Amino acid sequence: MKRNFIFLSFTYLLAEQTIDLPLKIEGVTYDSTIPYPEEIMGHKIGTRHTRPDQVVDYFEAIAAISDRVLLEDHGLTHEGRRLFHALVTHPENHEKLETIRKQNLKISDTPAAINDQDLNDMPLVAYLGFSIHGDEASGTEAAILLLHYLASGSGSGVDEVLKNCVFIIDPMFNPDGRSRFVNWINGNRGYVPTSDLQDREHNQPWPRGRTNHYLFDLNRDWMPLTQPESAGRVQLFHHWRPQFLLDVHEMGKDATYFFQPGIPSRNNPNTPEMAIELTKKLSKYFAKNLDRIGSLYFSEEIFDDFFYGKGSTFGDIHGSVGVLFEQASTRALKTETDMGILSYSFTIRNQFIATLGTLEGLTAMRKEFLKYQRDFYANSKSEFKKNRIKGYLINLKDNSIRAQLMLRNLQQHRIKIHTLKKSHRVKGKNFKPGEAAILSMDQSQTRFIKALMERVTTFRDSIFYDISAWTLPLAYGVETFELRQNPSALIGKELDPIQLEGGSITGGKADIAYLLEWGGYYSPRALYRVLDEGLHPRLAKEPFTAMINGQKQYFERGTIIIPVVQRDGESLITAEDIHSLVKIMAAEDHVNIYAANSSLTQAGADLGGRLQPVLKKPKVALLSGKSTTSYDVGETWHLLSERMGIPVSLLDIGQVSNITLSKYNTLVMVRGTYAEFDTTDMKVLKQWIKLGGTLITTGSASKFVIQKKIVSEKLIKVPRDTLDILYENVSKTTGAQRLSGSIFEALLDNTHPVAYGYGKSVPVFKNDTSFYDLSIKTASNVARYAESPLLSGYISDRNLERIKGTASIIARKQGKGRVILFGDNP
Repeated sequence: MKRNFIFLSFTYLLAEQTIDLPLKIEGVTYDSTIPYPEEIMGHKIGTRHTRPDQVVDYFEAIAAISDRVLLEDHGLTHEGRRLFHALVTHPENHEKLETIRKQNLKISDTPAAINDQDLNDMPLVAYLGFSIHGDEASGTEAAILLLHYLASGSGSGVDEVLKNCVFIIDPMFNPDGRSRFVNWINGNRGYVPTSDLQDREHNQPWPRGRTNHYLFDLNRDWMPLTQPESAGRVQLFHHWRPQFLLDVHEMGKDATYFFQPGIPSRNNPNTPEMAIELTKKLSKYFAKNLDRIGSLYFSEEIFDDFFYGKGSTFGDIHGSVGVLFEQASTRALKTETDMGILSYSFTIRNQFIATLGTLEGLTAMRKEFLKYQRDFYANSKSEFKKNRIKGYLINLKDNSIRAQLMLRNLQQHRIKIHTLKKSHRVKGKNFKPGEAAILSMDQSQTRFIKALMERVTTFRDSIFYDISAWTLPLAYGVETFELRQNPSALIGKELDPIQLEGGSITGGKADIAYLLEWGGYYSPRALYRVLDEGLHPRLAKEPFTAMINGQKQYFERGTIIIPVVQRDGESLITAEDIHSLVKIMAAEDHVNIYAANSSLTQAGADLGGRLQPVLKKPKVALLSGKSTTSYDVGETWHLLSERMGIPVSLLDIGQVSNITLSKYNTLVMVRGTYAEFDTTDMKVLKQWIKLGGTLITTGSASKFVIQKKIVSEKLIKVPRDTLDILYENVSKTTGAQRLSGSIFEALLDNTHPVAYGYGKSVPVFKNDTSFYDLSIKTASNVARYAESPLLSGYISDRNLERIKGTASIIARKQGKGRVILFGDNP
């Protein structure tokens, strides 16, 4: 069939300052009842940056009129903005949309039941996602143009696309970030825009608009699913299971246009070669359309398809084909580049034209994509047979909440987990039913399970655009055991969607004290509840045995002792209040609490012993702003506030010497350069620590405080690579020495309070090559890297030798205060 699809008129191609509608595309006419964006939003696309609420308004307006468009929500952001998508297809498909969806699911659920004739009659499903980084704004504008084009366009090309495809258009992966960006850009632009890079419009303040509310890079969260935006879109992905996933981005202003495939040597080996071949074949349609308008582009450079936590790669491990678009960015309305002035409308035009190429290619290759996904899942059984690991036994006895959190993550990815049917012994450990779960590799998601669970230390390439390791059990701190035999005899019933559980109160109401076990994931949240109520809990620094409910019970060091009777004579907190509080802690924080009716213990210090200090309520400040890394600030902020319920004051780094630091007893410094820190700031910080403050540093902030002699520890000097190498090999040689993100074993001194509640070692994620000498201060080395430290990921041989036995965590007193240095990101 002849496809008279896309040919733009020359006058439209040269328009750089505005995008005038209707778009002049040969063979396409438009329905005048479908409003143009400016009729709803008040401005033409490309003349200003469209706010998130205006995007919502336009999509709602089109959905209300067009029988080709259905609007649905898939979540809310932290700031309460809608996460929504448009389902766009031919009206005939809309009449049977749920039937189409269910038939599409059979491709992955029962691929043997779908024959080639079935595929001939099935539309392709494509998830088209835009602007996951909020300040990479042109993608969302292109999505608006795309919606208008598909809703109002008529002609053989448009009709064919709509009949053969169902499009899920997600115009704003990250509305909170976009809002932050657009408000700055529009609010700092004059009537006549300027391309001057020193102008305020061109210089977003920290933290910029790239990230979401908690400053997470949402394009690295497709696998961890820590944020509502990620959970919503992955749920939508699995609800439809598309054959194609588009991820539209921007890059540096001096580049041109990139589309995948990326660097061939950096594809994840778990991705079938056919996915790469389909990407190459589809890319010819991107190229053809961009050639028609004279836009330069490139492919198979810079970017890779390795980390499955990225959108463009996430699809590749699910029988879809994921494709990344990257357009040189103006950020502002126009900007200076080494190729002349680049306008916002020019970037939008490129994004839209490349996306139209996607529609053309998907329509032409529809059956190839459907067949590929069908065969991807049909081959799951043979992939299972090839894998030497047949399943995993997951320990639920230890770190039960962490294990449940991991299982919940797996379930969000459409992975089935089962109960342990009968007792089983593995690696010298016995597990009874209820004490472990079984993850079988014999299921449709077998490739993804392998990618999530495996430990990889050998690679085809030594350079990574993203991290090289993300082994899920190591990330969650959950013990798992590889099963080399088919675990079918161990498999019980499939687990229902995980609801966190595990907290309990043993012994009823206490006469003397409640004993809170330390080490549960939400133990800090439970402890903060106690402190926030004005209670005065004590910390057991040594193990002890107490009588609980008539039985001897052993307690590890780190146990929190919560007295029933408070010494404060003015306290209005009653024993009944405290019992109500611990019930909430057990139910909501999933902690184990024991009621003690005597201060006398059977072994170890008594509950009122001298070696059990009273804990103080943390008053936490977190340095943020220019020269701190927003990702790390956001992670810490999210962990403390969102997960642990601990309020955090974000302090601007440029105001340290003007802030009353004495309001806080804990200060956190995360990765960053801290270029704004001057000598006055150093003195203020040193004095604050000396008078009793606790400074906690992570990543390069630890390096900074050592270099500035805020604490007297030592960095290991790493000599420069002085090899005489060819110029063309410089980037490869230096890149191979980078540590993009790998997982190592750190040995713990778990008698130190910082390590209470942990075992003898812990997995640590490291993404830089700063190494720390062991402290010479007594008992200050809380964690050091093992002699064979690499658990998963890439590290050069030279750096592997350097890291062995070096410090990972140093904690030491300084004056009346303390400094706790985490060499990495905990």
